[in-house]
Amino acid sequence: MSDDWRDDLVRTVRDLVHEAVPGVDEEAKWKKASNPDGVPTFSRSGLICTVETYKDKVKVTFAKGASVPDPTSVFNASLDAGTRRAVDLFGPDDLRADDFVAVVKAAAALNEA
Repeated sequence: MSDDWRDDLVRTVRDLVHEAVPGVDEEAKWKKASNPDGVPTFSRSGLICTVETYKDKVKVTFAKGASVPDPTSVFNASLDAGTRRAVDLFGPDDLRADDFVAVVKAAAALNEA
């Protein structure tokens, strides 16, 4: 990752996931030459979400997003996928913290059911 708005946004997303699910397991997976830091993944009784950085956005993909209640329309990507849903953030102002935390909590609760 380069040191720009995306790094700050990834840190904010991480903080919000930890706020939503205290004690959540975070690890970096899928390390490769083009992404030596890997992909941050968050789990609790199963995968909750991943955070990937692209040239123009930060993408948060929820493993079971299609089953997560989303009354405030946080999900804006992968809406036609069978199981997953994602949030594409094109800048720091795209992240609605309270709504995002609610979706993370609901996603974690699915793994506990």
